[in-house]
Amino acid sequence: MSEAVARERMDFDVVIVGAGPSGLAAAIRLKQLAPDAAICVVEKGAEVGAHILSGAIIEPRALDELLPDWKAAGAPLTTPAQTDRFLYLTETRAFQLPTPPTMHNHGNYISSLGDVCRWLGQQAEALGVEIYPGFAAAEVLEEDGRVIGIATGDMGVTREGEHGANFAPGMELCARFTIFAEGCRGSLTKRLIARYDLNAGRDPQTYGIGIKELWEIPKERHQPGLVVHTIGWPVDSATYGGSFLYHWGENLVSYGYVVGLDYQNPWLSPFEEMQRLKAHPEMRAHFEGGRRIAYGARAISEGGFQSLPKLTFPGGCLVGDTAGFLNVPKIKGTHTAMKSGMLAAEAVAEALAAEDAVEPASYPERLRESWLWEELCGVRNIRPGFAKWGLLGGLVNAALDTYVFRGRAPWTLHHPHPDNATLMEAEASQPIAYPKPDGKLTFDRLSSVFISNTNHEENQPVHLRLRDPAKAIAVNWEMYRSPETRYCPAGVYEIVGAEEGEPRLQINAQNCVHCKTCDIKDPTQNIDWATPEGGGGPVYPGGM
Repeated sequence: MSEAVARERMDFDVVIVGAGPSGLAAAIRLKQLAPDAAICVVEKGAEVGAHILSGAIIEPRALDELLPDWKAAGAPLTTPAQTDRFLYLTETRAFQLPTPPTMHNHGNYISSLGDVCRWLGQQAEALGVEIYPGFAAAEVLEEDGRVIGIATGDMGVTREGEHGANFAPGMELCARFTIFAEGCRGSLTKRLIARYDLNAGRDPQTYGIGIKELWEIPKERHQPGLVVHTIGWPVDSATYGGSFLYHWGENLVSYGYVVGLDYQNPWLSPFEEMQRLKAHPEMRAHFEGGRRIAYGARAISEGGFQSLPKLTFPGGCLVGDTAGFLNVPKIKGTHTAMKSGMLAAEAVAEALAAEDAVEPASYPERLRESWLWEELCGVRNIRPGFAKWGLLGGLVNAALDTYVFRGRAPWTLHHPHPDNATLMEAEASQPIAYPKPDGKLTFDRLSSVFISNTNHEENQPVHLRLRDPAKAIAVNWEMYRSPETRYCPAGVYEIVGAEEGEPRLQINAQNCVHCKTCDIKDPTQNIDWATPEGGGGPVYPGGM
C-alpha cells in the first residue's frame, strides 16, 4: 500500500453529501435563510441526477413551499397524473381493486426525478451553492467527538492499492455542520449510525429493491397521465411486491417492480420477476411496438416511522432516504425527502446563528411539528402488516387502518428483524424456474446494465468487499446457494467452478449500478458496499 498523501482542505459553513432531492432542497432552503453562508454539495455521480432513480410520481407539496414559482421557473413537471388503476393479478387475469386513498394521484405529476434534481441543482447554483459532481464522499472527518466534514476519495488508485499514473488525493471539505443526504443505505450514514448509536430504541430498517425500465412506445398506444399499480402475481402471497407503470412525457412509459427485501426464498430473483411480469396479458399491451431505452435499479428504505434513526449528532444530521422518510403506502418519497431537507436546513441555519451550537438540535422538534411527521405516523402500520400477515392479511389490515382508524390506531406494529435475517436455507425452499428472455419484451441482466451507462475504472480497488472471504462459500453457497447471484440486478456476483466441485465467488464490480441490495440482503452482512472512485457507476439519462 502507498503512503498517505497530504490532502487539500476547503472550509465551508455547511457541507451537504448528496445532490438528490433532500440534499438540494436543504441547500436551497439554507441559502434562502442564510444568503451569506458558504454551502457545498458533493455528489458521487458524474453529474447531478446521474444516480437518481425513481418512478416517479411527484407530489408537489414540498416544492410549493420551497419554490412557489416552480412552474414559471420551468421545473420539469409537465405530465399531470390523470387516471389511477390498482390491479390484483393472477397468472392470467387482472382484477381492478378500489384505489386506496394514499394512492390517489390527483394534483401530482409524472416525471423524471433525475431531471427534477438537475433543475433543483440549477436553482441552488443560482443562489450561490457550490456543487461538485464526480466526487465521492469516502470518509467522515471527526474532531473531539464531533463531525467536522468529509473527505472525498482518492482518484487513480490501482487495484493493488498503489498510486497510479493519474493519482490525485482526495480533498477535505470541512464545515461547522454536515448534512448527510446519501440516499438509501448511505455508506457514510452506516458508519454514523454505528458511531453515534443512532438506531438505539428504533426498529431495524427494512428495505425493498426497485428495478426500473424506461420505454418509448407508439404514439397511438400512449395514454399520458395513466397510472397503473399492481400487486399479486408473479410473487407468492408471502412476498411483498408490486409494480408501477406510468405513461408520461413524449410517448414514454416508466415501468418498474419493487420487491421487499424481507423475502424468504433464496431462489427468488427480483430482476427475473420484473421481466416475467411484462409478459402478463394485462401488462404486455403497454409495451407492444415499443423499445426499451434505459434501465436501472436502487434499494429503497421501507421501514418508515418506526425505523427512523436519531437524526442529529454532534456536527450534523441525516435527511431524506438515508434516514428513511419514504411513505411506502403512498409509493412516494420525493416530497418527504425534500421536506426533511428543508426542516434540517431551518435547524442548521438556527445553529449557524448561535456560535456555541454543536448540532442542529431543533431539527427533530421541527419534524414532529410538521405535516411530514403526521403523514408518516398515519401510515406506520401498513408495511409491517404485510410482513406479518402476507398479502391478503396485509390488505385487510391496510383497509382497517385507512378506513376505520384513519391512521390513528391505538397500537403500532413493528419490524421485528433486519432483512438479512429472513432467508430460508436453499434445500428447504422451492426453486423458481424463470423463462428465458426473448430480447424484445424481456431481457437479461448484462444487456440491461449496458443501457444503464454504467462504468467504473477497471483498475481501481474493488468497492464490494467481503469482510470474511471464506463465508462466500462456507455460508452463502453451502446454505443458500449464493443468493447474491440472484438478488443483484446487475450480474455483479457470479459463482464459477461449481461444476468442477470447486465453487468460488467472482465479483464483477464494474457492473455495479450502486443499488446497495447486496449490502442489505447478504445473510451474514459479509458484503460491505463502499464508495468507488467518484464519477463511477450508472449515468441515468434524462427521463429516468
